Amino acid sequence: MRNLIVFLHLAAAIFWMGGMAFMVLALRPVLHEQLQPPQRLPLITAVLGRFFVVVAASIAVLLATGVWLLLQVPGQLAPAGWHVMSALGLVMMAIFGYIWFAPYKRLKAAVAAANWPEGGKNAMQVTLLAKVNLGIGWVAIAAVLLWR
Repeated sequence: MRNLIVFLHLAAAIFWMGGMAFMVLALRPVLHEQLQPPQRLPLITAVLGRFFVVVAASIAVLLATGVWLLLQVPGQLAPAGWHVMSALGLVMMAIFGYIWFAPYKRLKAAVAAANWPEGGKNAMQVTLLAKVNLGIGWVAIAAVLLWR
C-alpha cells in the first residue's frame, strides 16, 4: 500500500512540476515570439484553464497522500526534509490559489473584453508566480531527498 501512495504522490508532483516547467520554459516563450496578443492571450488562457484542472487534482492527491505518509511516522521521527517539503508544498498551494483567484481571473476577464494590455500584464504575473512555484518545488524536492 505504501508504494502505491508514494507512486501517487510522485505522479501528482511530476504532473504539476512538469506542467509548470513546460508552460514557462517551452510554451510561453514560443507563443510570445510567434503570436500577437489577440491570438496569444486567448490561447494561453485556454491552456491554463485546462492545466489548472490538472494542478487542482494534483494538489488533492498530494495533500491526501502526503498526510497519509506523514501519519505513518511519528512527527518527531519523520526526517526534517519531510517537514520542509510539507511546508513548501503548502506555500506552493497558496501561491497557486492566488494565481487562480487573482491574476488568472483577471486574465480571463481581460481576454473576454479584448483588453490586451491588461491581459498581458496578468499573463506576466501568472508566469512570474509559476516560476516562483517551480523554484520552490525544486527546493522541496531537494529538501526531501537531501535532508534526512
